[in-house]
Amino acid sequence: MSGYPFALALCGIAIAFLLYLMRSKRLREKYAMIWLVVLVIIIVLGAFPSVLFTIAGAVGVETPTNLLFAASLVVLLMVCIQLSTEISQLEEETRTIAEELALLGLKVEQLSQVTGRDAVLPGSQGSSTGDEDPET
Repeated sequence: MSGYPFALALCGIAIAFLLYLMRSKRLREKYAMIWLVVLVIIIVLGAFPSVLFTIAGAVGVETPTNLLFAASLVVLLMVCIQLSTEISQLEEETRTIAEELALLGLKVEQLSQVTGRDAVLPGSQGSSTGDEDPET
């Protein structure tokens, strides 16, 4: 028995799972597009295995399976690089937000000293029950 129908069935399940993740807002479209492109390529290669043999012969790879593994490695490497750049951007944004929050906290403290009113900052030792009247 050939493994091609199995690969096609797995791709169908993976596409359904990707659509579920997108609908439940757990996966953004830009990330889903990468995986959908990969799945479409796998579906084409599973439906028409001669395409893989033709490409392997044109590239000079002796076994089409080796070409498939090499292509898979390249795709996973590209995904890792993309996710690393996303993480770097998010770390930079987090650092910037933390710095801005610290500066705002300092300004609130300075204003409370000038006005003579106590300011309760998030994370400070002030009461956090919310039962007190803020006007007093």
